[in-house]
Amino acid sequence: MRVLVIGSGAREHALCVALSSDPAVTALACAPGNAGTRAIAEAAPVDVADPVAVAALATGWGADLVVVGPEVPLVAGAADAVRDAGIACFGPSEQAAQIEGSKSFAKHVMAAAGVPTARSWPVGGAAELETVLDEAGAPYVVKDDGLAAGKGVVVTTDRDAAVAHGHRVLDAGGAVLVEEYLDGPEVSLFAVTDGTTVLPLVPAQDHKRRDDGDAGPNTGGMGAYAPLPWAPAGLVEEVLATVLQPTVDEMRRRGEPFSGLLYAGLALTSRGVRVVEFNARFGDPETQVVLPLLETPLAGLLHAAATGTLADHPPLRWRDGAAVTVVVAAAGYPEAPRTGDPVTGADGEGVLHAGTTVDAEGTVRSAGGRVLAVTATGADLAAARQAAYERVAAVRLAGAHWRSDIALAAVERRITVG
Repeated sequence: MRVLVIGSGAREHALCVALSSDPAVTALACAPGNAGTRAIAEAAPVDVADPVAVAALATGWGADLVVVGPEVPLVAGAADAVRDAGIACFGPSEQAAQIEGSKSFAKHVMAAAGVPTARSWPVGGAAELETVLDEAGAPYVVKDDGLAAGKGVVVTTDRDAAVAHGHRVLDAGGAVLVEEYLDGPEVSLFAVTDGTTVLPLVPAQDHKRRDDGDAGPNTGGMGAYAPLPWAPAGLVEEVLATVLQPTVDEMRRRGEPFSGLLYAGLALTSRGVRVVEFNARFGDPETQVVLPLLETPLAGLLHAAATGTLADHPPLRWRDGAAVTVVVAAAGYPEAPRTGDPVTGADGEGVLHAGTTVDAEGTVRSAGGRVLAVTATGADLAAARQAAYERVAAVRLAGAHWRSDIALAAVERRITVG
């Protein structure tokens, strides 16, 4: 199988690592890729937001399977263009990807499917914003209704901050959604689906805030770990029955079948499981900890989803142990990340490249806010965490910062549910 991965982040690097170890993969490319993916996959320039260009690359390269990593090409219709070219594609259609592209659309799907989620209020304009905030009450949850690279939500007790974020989104031409606050720890659960059959993966937890102790601004994710030793027994089965399968069934009923990776962001509240959001693709940085634990060959799994044969796929197999990833971010991230700095230690074991490039002299340089996702596995969460931070210590990037407490609350058994 010739497999083409679309994207340039650590999620795509993690996908390439997993695919490169699959004996069924005879050729692997990552477009546009980064300094890390080039070591294991062919690189190719492409505008990921241009569906025609993505399909042309897949055709010209002779891909048997295209795996679309980021949300932007999916919402733009890249998967449709690839399938129209006669090539199997792992990723939802443009219509189905609206489950991430529009939070209001996702709320309508959940309401029709009976999926438990937070109460929400769409904001029609600036004049309505403060009225809606009064109705919702504090803590305030104010979201950009569209794509925002994981940074479009503000959760705060500061009313002025909530109003300011809402106005920023509205002034930029976006739509705003205000939601009720959900208590309890959050869980990320991925599911591979062909539009009918749904296979959930192991749950993970992301750390969204920039600083230790869940302080600072929201980011695209500063680290993650899997599995979750504190998760209630039967959680995956419950979410499959009450969230994932009903959502996939509702999308099919609407004539907008969802095939690809359905990502459920969940809150385990005092009133039970609630959906925070859906994404239409592998999450970053959770992919970096879920895939190292997956023993089942990845290419065959994704191809089965892309070709509607997931019901015939063998049960998934998982490795024992745990995985932790720590994001090394550039100075100024997330507001104004500095780029162009040299990175050393980026070729170390478990170092996945998120925002890197190689200059004419062969030096790896930072090219984004999240520069590396340093990952390790271990016999348990404590061992994986220690190994990950030992690998972080070997990386050098001027002005870099990272959280020192990824997975620490879980290791110290400080997370409670319900």
